This record gives sequence, structure tokens and C-alpha cells, in this order.
Amino acid sequence: MLFLLPGTTNRTSELQVPIDRIVSPAAVVFRNKPTDQPRTMNPHVCIAPDVKLGQDVKLSKFINLYGCEVGDETKIGAFVEIQKNVTVGKRCKISSHTFICEGVTVEDNVFIGHGVMFINDSYPRATASDGNLQTEADWKVERTVVSKGASIGSGTTILSNLTIGENAIVGAGSVVTKDVPANSIVAGNPAKVLRYIEQTAEVKK
Repeated sequence: MLFLLPGTTNRTSELQVPIDRIVSPAAVVFRNKPTDQPRTMNPHVCIAPDVKLGQDVKLSKFINLYGCEVGDETKIGAFVEIQKNVTVGKRCKISSHTFICEGVTVEDNVFIGHGVMFINDSYPRATASDGNLQTEADWKVERTVVSKGASIGSGTTILSNLTIGENAIVGAGSVVTKDVPANSIVAGNPAKVLRYIEQTAEVKK
């Protein structure tokens, strides 16, 4: 069951969603009152008040969104988490069980398959040199860009500090370790160029 979120506006201080128009028999109706607490549309959907949703975004159950921005007409599947400082463009499809970490930019018309994992730290550690758990002050977010019209196959892992080019296709199960050229098809571990796409599909602007 999908939750249809029509007619939202962009505000940085609160989530602006006309919750009373959500289409789902399981939905809990909210009247879009400002709050500092996470807002749930049913017991299995958690959207923080700082999330910015575009027009006609579709959300499945069991998702967790906070501090991110999602563009118009984008569809997000079940068991997806999108962290703070992530931007997802318009008319994207984010399939179930995908994790999009802080520092990722997904441009318009991007397809992301099931169980795709993004990484934002090349050398992650649990603790700092003093033995205490790391905080945000102990490491730097490494950024990743998925360019307009790209498609990423299910089960792909995408390392940080790279760009996936426009209209590129990443084969299922790949491990992407470096930039992917525009209009290319890559696959494997590490992902390598197999060939180039001669004609790109027309996409809505």
C-alpha cells in the first residue's frame, strides 16, 4: 500500500504535508501541525519534521526519512532509509531495502533498485583515538552524486567520492569504486565499463 502525498510545500522548519489526503486504509490522519517530534502516518512510517517533500510523492510502509529532501512525483519503496543532507530529485524510483546515507545527491529521473547501499566514509571506525565512540567531529562526510537519468541495479554497493554519470546503467550486484561515465553500462566487482548506450531514452523535464 502506498501513501500518496499531494500538494506539499517546501519549508525548512517543518514538514508541510496535507496528511488528511493520504490514501490508505491503514493511515493515521494528522492535520499538519508543527511539532519537534517525528511524525508518523501510521505505526510503520516515520518522517521527521525537517523532511521536505515535493508534490505527489509516494511512500510505502516501513520507511525512515530525516533531514532530507525528496522531489516531485518520486516513489520510495518499503524498508528504505534516507538520512539527513540527502537530496533526491524529481520522478525518481527508490526500491525497497535501499539505504541512502548522508552526503548523497540523487538527481532527477533516477532508478535505484532493491537493496542498494551507499557509503560515505572510506575508512570507517567505531571509536576515536581516545577510545570513545566517534562523533560527527571525528570524521568527514564523503559525497556521492547519481546524475540525471541513471539506473542502479539491485544489490549494488556504491562507495563514496564518486559520480555516476547521466543515463548510466549499473548492473545488479556491482561494487562501484570510481566514477561511472555518462551513457555507459558498467557491472562487476569492481564495476567496469561493458559498453556505451548509443541512444538515451527521452525523459520528462
